[in-house]
Amino acid sequence: MSKLRPEYLANLRKSVKTALEQSSFAGAWKHQFLKVNPIHPDFDVVSANKAITLGCKTGELEHARQLFDTMPDRTVVSWNTMITGYSKWDMVPEALDLISLMHRSGVKLDETTFSTSLSVCGRGQSLVCGKQIHGLVMKSGHQRFKLVGSALLYVYASCCKIGDGRRVFDELHRENELLWSLMLVGYVECDLMSEALSVFDRMPRHGVVEWTTLISGYVKSEDGCKKGLELFKVMRESSEAVPNEFTLDCVARACGRLGDLWGGRVVHGIIIKSGFEYECSIGGALICLYSSCEFMDDAKKVYDNMLDRCANDSNELIGGFLKIGKIEEAELIFSNMVERNPVSYNLMIKGYAMCGRVEDSERLFHEMPAKILSSLNTMISVYAKNGEINKALELFEKAKGEGSPITWNSMISGYIENDQHENALKMYLTMRRSSISQTRSTFSVLFHSCACLGSLQQGQLLHAHLAKTPLSSNLYVGTALTDMYAKCGSITDARAAFSCISSPNVAAWTALINGLAQYGLGSDAVSLFNLMLEKGITPNAATFVAVLSACARAGLADKGMRYFRLMKERYGITPTIEHFTCVADLLGRSGLLNEAEELIDSMPIKADKILLISLLHASWFWMDMEVGNRVAEKMLMLDPDPSSACVIMSNMYSGSGKWGQKLKVRDFLRELGVKKDPGCSWIVVNNRTHVFSVDYRSHPNSDMIYASLETLKVNAHSFSSQLTESSIPDVKAYSYD
Repeated sequence: MSKLRPEYLANLRKSVKTALEQSSFAGAWKHQFLKVNPIHPDFDVVSANKAITLGCKTGELEHARQLFDTMPDRTVVSWNTMITGYSKWDMVPEALDLISLMHRSGVKLDETTFSTSLSVCGRGQSLVCGKQIHGLVMKSGHQRFKLVGSALLYVYASCCKIGDGRRVFDELHRENELLWSLMLVGYVECDLMSEALSVFDRMPRHGVVEWTTLISGYVKSEDGCKKGLELFKVMRESSEAVPNEFTLDCVARACGRLGDLWGGRVVHGIIIKSGFEYECSIGGALICLYSSCEFMDDAKKVYDNMLDRCANDSNELIGGFLKIGKIEEAELIFSNMVERNPVSYNLMIKGYAMCGRVEDSERLFHEMPAKILSSLNTMISVYAKNGEINKALELFEKAKGEGSPITWNSMISGYIENDQHENALKMYLTMRRSSISQTRSTFSVLFHSCACLGSLQQGQLLHAHLAKTPLSSNLYVGTALTDMYAKCGSITDARAAFSCISSPNVAAWTALINGLAQYGLGSDAVSLFNLMLEKGITPNAATFVAVLSACARAGLADKGMRYFRLMKERYGITPTIEHFTCVADLLGRSGLLNEAEELIDSMPIKADKILLISLLHASWFWMDMEVGNRVAEKMLMLDPDPSSACVIMSNMYSGSGKWGQKLKVRDFLRELGVKKDPGCSWIVVNNRTHVFSVDYRSHPNSDMIYASLETLKVNAHSFSSQLTESSIPDVKAYSYD
């Protein structure tokens, strides 16, 4: 054995002294360190390794490393122990540096070194290092060791290189059963649920971990909750595994996301029967379930019965109360919280803003003990929704340095909500130049902006940017893109955008149905609606607004009334003012004015201006003066600005030759000082939208525009005069016989 070097002895004494000062593990340190007796001339590597192991376990990594560095002889165990210690305490860079040093020092790596090193690369998402270690593994032949093969798959899955991970799986899974579960987890983490299900079906055995992994993957994926619940049912029927608390947590949350109260209550019963009712995570899942279904009494009952509540449980309950507008109940929960986290503050800040109490939002924001990035993002949204765009911009300037896409998206959305669409598009360009990654929210709100502007050219430009990202097939982005093309009048592009969505949900179908209806293709819209039903997609309230509008435009009165009844009887959707407006329009366009009037009189809700205008337009079209007069009277009682009704009635009187009545209506309008809203037009120049209307003088280049218009008028008049003169024949030039 080698002799102890003096510096090692000094370092050892220092470590012993420091360790003894730490009361929590002083005895253990003393026991291990004093095995290396300073008086003894020989060095005991085993005892040194044990001392390093103890240091790594207790978090004294600095002292453990000092001992490691001054060891006269190190075995592979010494290196592995130190690497494992760094890995345990998430010190990834230090672990990677030590792995590199070990390799350069010519130490032969064993299976423990490889498995630990690859795990470190996976946790740190260091693909380059992982591939280098993979090369060393292949040279040494250690890939056949189960832990090494598993760590190889883990590193590729963690770095989202699932194709490379699959190649490792295909090569080694026959002799390494651990790889099945890891491959399943890899696909789930990458949201590749079809591939995950394929691996699951081929697995030699299905334990509770495998079932829970697959179910949780579907629950977390877009529109996968229904499939997750189906798998849970199969799991219980197969008796392969008994659901544990993690399985039931996922399933309860899935019921909440689907709004399936009956299914949620069944799951709650299983939870009680299984004895998991008082598990902390289960309590939070049940609160989430009942809050999502807006059964807040049940959610509060679960909360009150919990033995050990955490901040997240309180946050779930606060969010539920805020969702149904019960700000006082949310305030009470918030004020009684022993420990609040940033999410608690963010929820209440949003809640106050939703109730119009922006001052309380601002007060709470300033009271926060620590303002993290999500808090700044929340307040940017609050200021923007309240129209205080300058305050939002001020906060944005403070937060943008973090490089979070959420911050940029919040500001872009704020501009759009305040009708500053050009500023939103400019900020998007700045975001691209700053190398901030675009998310689905970025493109969704920008396509909405283009739809509001009616700017097809700008929308196509954004679509070209989208095509270069992995988001081109994203459900939410695809829906926004479909809606944009439909509202900008490019129904062919809208159809193409819809066809690119792999699994369109009800919102995507509704966007295209609405687009076809607005484009005048009512029959196509109805056919698409029927196709949606055949695909098993359940329509929502917005879908029925779209299909009723389509029936109205296509003159399909019978079908429209059938869909209206279907909405209530089969799907349990309570008609809103929008549905009644569509039906009134449907009946009015078909000439069934009395039936439309009866519908309005029997409605459980009060008719608004838009609904009455719809019927008044129909009365004008069919020249039904009786219905028109009655509807006009209702509008005069309802609307302080009756200009639209008066103009329509004036046209009706003139159309029927009642000139005296027409003049009375015009005089009435003059007495009120009411003017009809002027029409407008717009043009896009250099990606800027310029809006114009009669006598519009607010444009920054208004003087120059009107001067140019005057020049054009003069030139046109001059050219017209010249043309007229030259076209008159010279009679003297003709000779007569």
